Amino acid sequence: MHSNREDIPIVFQSGSSYMREIEWGDMDGNFWALSAGFDSVPLFKGLSNGCECPHWGYLFKGRMRVTYANREEVITAGEAYYLAPGHNVLMEEDCEMVEFSPKNENRKMMEVASRNMASK
Repeated sequence: MHSNREDIPIVFQSGSSYMREIEWGDMDGNFWALSAGFDSVPLFKGLSNGCECPHWGYLFKGRMRVTYANREEVITAGEAYYLAPGHNVLMEEDCEMVEFSPKNENRKMMEVASRNMASK
């Protein structure tokens, strides 16, 4: 399977931030563009450790800080990454990335994030 980023449907957009998502077998593929200052903590309100889904990705542009209960990591443009369950992210610069995640776990986290966004 393969796809051009522009052919993948946008499922979320706000200003210059967006998420494109495609289902490939048991995985979701996402292209993200997130503005500097984006913080995932409010999206995962009610969960003790933030996002509980693992993600494998590549950061094309920007810098993001990943926090876990016991450590922090900084990912910069040009780096591949793995985000273990129990993380939150803060975009320190405008970011663009591609991520792959187990579909069922990813969908559960997107439901939580959607509910929290709707309650604002």
